[in-house]
Amino acid sequence: MWMLNYPFPYEKPEVAQAFGQLRDQLLQALAEKDDAEFQKRLARYLVQRRRFFALVSNDDRKYFSFQLWQEGIVRYTEVKSAEAAALLAASDKFSALPDYESFASYAARAREKTLRELKQADLATWKRTVVYSFGAAEGFLLDRISPNWRNDYFSQMLSTDPYFKSRSVTAISRRFPPPPPS
Repeated sequence: MWMLNYPFPYEKPEVAQAFGQLRDQLLQALAEKDDAEFQKRLARYLVQRRRFFALVSNDDRKYFSFQLWQEGIVRYTEVKSAEAAALLAASDKFSALPDYESFASYAARAREKTLRELKQADLATWKRTVVYSFGAAEGFLLDRISPNWRNDYFSQMLSTDPYFKSRSVTAISRRFPPPPPS
């Protein structure tokens, strides 16, 4: 129950506002197709991520990071599993079920639903449930910036933070400094 009752400052105005900016930066980076522009958007995202976590205590940061890892990466895994299954043919018995949906269709819908959910995520009202879509989207982002990040999953447990502090990711944020906060 401690995870459900942890007193994270969800409703604190500056925290909720910073999360909204972080969410928007994440969505913009994920949507960017051009590699050079993606690098700039990624750099902005990484800076905003540091700003967001700087607004909360160390315990709050550890709690939120743990939730992103525990709940968000689970949602990410659900989507990625569906995408992997899309490469396989369903058995005759499975495809004969009345509510059958192809793996490819489900996978596309699951990813789109997660990103649509994230667009609407409001930290102050949704509270800890934002971690599902947000953590999954961070997993999608990690796939793009460090495709082998999952290889370290069991050695970098309980937080997504180490993946965003790697040398290559940090170098990106130095190469493309973001504009000053507005």
